[in-house]
Order: sequence, then structure tokens, then C-alpha cells
Amino acid sequence: MKCNILYVIENIEFGGGERVFSQIIRGLDKERFGVFVASNPGGIFEKKLTEVGIKINPVRMANRYNLGIILRLKKIIKTKDVRIVHSQGGRADFFARIAARIANVPIIISSMAMLVEGYDVSILRKGLYVSIDRWTERWVNKFTVLSEAMRRSLIERHKIPPENIVKIYNGIEIEEYNPDLKEVKNKKLEGKRALGLKNDVPVIGAIGRLVWQKGFEYLIRAAPEVLKKCPEARFLIVGEGPLKNKLILTGEKLNVADRIIFTGFRSDIKEILASIDVLAMPSLLEGLPMVLLEAMAMAKPIVATKIEGVIEVLENNKTGLLVPDKNSHALAEGIVGILNDKAKANFFGQNAREAAKEKFSVKKMVVQIELAYEKLLHGKGFYDN
Repeated sequence: MKCNILYVIENIEFGGGERVFSQIIRGLDKERFGVFVASNPGGIFEKKLTEVGIKINPVRMANRYNLGIILRLKKIIKTKDVRIVHSQGGRADFFARIAARIANVPIIISSMAMLVEGYDVSILRKGLYVSIDRWTERWVNKFTVLSEAMRRSLIERHKIPPENIVKIYNGIEIEEYNPDLKEVKNKKLEGKRALGLKNDVPVIGAIGRLVWQKGFEYLIRAAPEVLKKCPEARFLIVGEGPLKNKLILTGEKLNVADRIIFTGFRSDIKEILASIDVLAMPSLLEGLPMVLLEAMAMAKPIVATKIEGVIEVLENNKTGLLVPDKNSHALAEGIVGILNDKAKANFFGQNAREAAKEKFSVKKMVVQIELAYEKLLHGKGFYDN
């Protein structure tokens, strides 16, 4: 008997949640699972699903207080005979949980990348979000989390029973993110030329939204120290966000603005990774960053902060280098150490790729998701009829 699943996600941009959902949806065994999706239409997310014959049910979730969205989701659930509703994201969870509850869906699943307490909003709004989340999470049959830190937070802060949580690591397309592919090797030289840099110029890359959680300020503050020992180096900061102007100003104040390239948003992350010599991740708060997995799969040496979500992925002095957060000096030392030691850089990179292949493949992630679905379905007597 085929089980129909409705995936609900905002799709405001193609972030980590949209990427993981597209990986799951594309990889699921379609003989066992029927797939339906409700989200804002358009963008990369819809394009990826269209490629495998999945059509999005357009549901615009920009307004959290539009209760008509609940009725729209309920109609989809009833029309498609949905047995599992699987959501991710603050608004998506709110609407999906209530709609599934009203429609008597037997299984409700929420994927948690960040607790609502971590949202960068006003105190009043955050309090409202927390209240709504606590009210609706009691209906969730299973929470999927991508790190041990998130699992502990749900247990300790939200009092979720441990048996209602399953940890499933994000996955990366190992075959696609492969430094040995000819086209990937060519991208390194092409990428540097496109940036106006000579082929032998060392490039330190940092990728992510320009928000406080990513800690890019500490990388810029590390730049003068790096440049003292590696004067030819350049810093590549990839992404957009509210702190862009502040970060540019910080570079100007430190007299390193001419050594920092802000690319804005880029969709060609694989090509960017091929072009850099070391990935810097000065983050202050992370779930399980996809760019870290991408860099590992691409065999890139990585210097990252020793924070939850990162330490679960990166093994210090084996698959990368971990440094204290909010410490520009330690970050600079780590970057210089890798730039000046090609053997160390290669050692970290090769070990990182092997770890990515073993632990963080898309195939492994999809198998674990399917297993979680099957266990819940058996528990609800779905296969007893």
C-alpha cells in the first residue's frame, strides 16, 4: 500500500531546508510513497521538483496570520488522502501542524533546523512564536533533527520525549561535489580568472548569509594578521544579508577592503568552492551547515569555530581545524597554518572527503528518512489493513 506524504515548506528562498526537502523528495522510493508538496511557488526549489515530475501546490505563507492557509492545506490533505504531513520552518510548522490536526492526519513530522527561540526578531514577536510553537508541537509524532545539540535542546528546553526525536544528518551529493571530476578541476582556474586573480593567489572563502550568526566580522578582523604573513592572499565572502554594509565598513576601517571581495548571492557554490584554497567558517551559531558538508565533499581544508553543530561534523586536526569562536587571532593563525603547509591542507581535505562519503551522503539520509516513516506507519497500523 502506497503512503501519500505532504511536504510543507515556505520556499521564500532556496535555503538549507528547501535543499534537504528537495533531496528527500527526489530520492524517495516512489513505489512506496506518493509525494505532494505545498509551498510558495517558483525558484530553484520548484525547478528541482519539476525535473522529477513533482508539481507544487501553491500556498503563499508570507503572512503568518492568514488562517486561510490552514484551510488550503486541509483541502490538499483531504483531496490527496495524505497520511503523513512533514514540515519545516516556523510558518510552515504552524500552518501544517494545525491543518494536519484538523484533517485527522495520523502522522505529523517536523524537521527542526533551529528552535524558534533563536529567530532574529523582536522580543515581543519571539515570545508569540514560542507560545505558538509550544502549543502546536504537542501534536507532532516525530521531530527530525540534524545534530545532537538540537536533540538535546528539544529534550531539555521543550521537554520533548527522547523517543519522539530522531537524528538524521543532512546529506550532500557526493558524486556531484567531486574534486576529481575534470570539469571541477577546470573551475578552480576559471573561477580565479573570473575574480580577476592570478592562479597562484591564495583565496580564503567564506559562504553564507551576512547575519550575526555567521560571525563574518571576526574573519574580517583576522584579515590584517593573515595578510602580514600571506600578503598575496585574498578573502572571498559569498552571500547577501543585512550586515553587508557593516562588514564592508569594517574592512575599510582595518585598511583591508581592497583584499576582500564581496560577491553577493551566488548559486554556483560548487564552482566557488573549486576556486578557493581554504574555507573559513567563523560561525557563532549553526545547526548543521550545508556549506561545511559541501566543502568536505570537495576535499577543501577547513578552519571553523568550535561550536555545536560544527564539532559534530568536523574532527579537529583530522578533517579540519577547530578554533575558538569570537577569536580573530586563533582564526588567523589557523588560516595561515593551512596556507603555508600544503601537506596539512591536503591531509585535512582528503580526510574530510572520506568522512563526507561515509557519513553525509544523500542516499544515507533518504534511507534513514524512509525508515523513520515506515516505523511510524507500522506503529499506526497502516500496513494492517
